[in-house]
Amino acid sequence: MARNRRLILSPPAEVWRLLADGRRYGEWVTGTRQVLAADPHWPAVGARLKVRVGVGPLTLDDTCVVRVCEPERRLELEAKAEPFGAARIAMRLDPWGGSTLFTLDWHPLRGPGTRMHGLPVDYVVAVRNGMMLTKLARIAVREHAGNSRVG
Repeated sequence: MARNRRLILSPPAEVWRLLADGRRYGEWVTGTRQVLAADPHWPAVGARLKVRVGVGPLTLDDTCVVRVCEPERRLELEAKAEPFGAARIAMRLDPWGGSTLFTLDWHPLRGPGTRMHGLPVDYVVAVRNGMMLTKLARIAVREHAGNSRVG
């Protein structure tokens, strides 16, 4: 399992708004080329998000299904990228003063990733997820600053 934590200088409600908008995942999920479709009831349990992911000229379509949703606290997804299998992505938002301590856990569920699971794969995933949380934090902080000026 790869685990990343990031202190985001925005309250959990504002960070949650980003997670709750499936169309915005391409802005912060590293490797996402395009959001193809987001169920209108995203992020309710069972909702699906279809994305095109890739590196260089190689792309594939991925489907994320919400498995657990506790608004402003926890979101767990199952990401399916055939033929590579599936992974569990668990996100937790903990209040930390006026900020959010964001924890992201990634664990392979099925496919080749389960056999390659361990230090080298977990390291690569942790680096990718760290980049992703940096993007998420930048967007959340920028929008928090914009909301603060409006109010």
